Amino acid sequence: MSETERPRLLAVGRLRKPHGLKGECAVFPLTDTPDLVFVPGRPLQRLGLDGSLLGEVLVIERSRPFHREWLLKFQGLDHRDALQEWRGQFLGAPADQLEPPAADEVYVHELEGFAVRDSQGSALGLVTALYHLPAGLTLEVQGPRREFLLPFRKEFVRQVDRAARVLVVELPEGLVE
Repeated sequence: MSETERPRLLAVGRLRKPHGLKGECAVFPLTDTPDLVFVPGRPLQRLGLDGSLLGEVLVIERSRPFHREWLLKFQGLDHRDALQEWRGQFLGAPADQLEPPAADEVYVHELEGFAVRDSQGSALGLVTALYHLPAGLTLEVQGPRREFLLPFRKEFVRQVDRAARVLVVELPEGLVE
């Protein structure tokens, strides 16, 4: 299958470490709905840090929440040794098999290129980069005179129009001057 033919995958979890002796693996969820994503029968693909495909498709045999993580057992993997080398890799699920974002939500990878406007409709710039900082996701916006950093938080981002690729924001005074 060529790169253009493979389904688009979204990262839904990060593989942590084997759990127990019978092939369960701890997974840190990267989704708000792990109970809907980590269901028996769901095919998942291991992904490297660069998004490259690693190995064969994995099918969830069983799953259960465990503290802040989930324990997943994959079909055909019955021993912890097979899972040891997967630590730190990601699990991707086909985008067309996942619940789409709500009307006011967006996938993080889609934010680059969004137009940024204030509540009066004035153009402030375009999102050109994303930074995952300790305080949360921060957007780099290229404005008409210079770039500025915008925290992706409810008090600043008032509306997300995914179809139009527009963020309506309320900026703190002095941020773009």
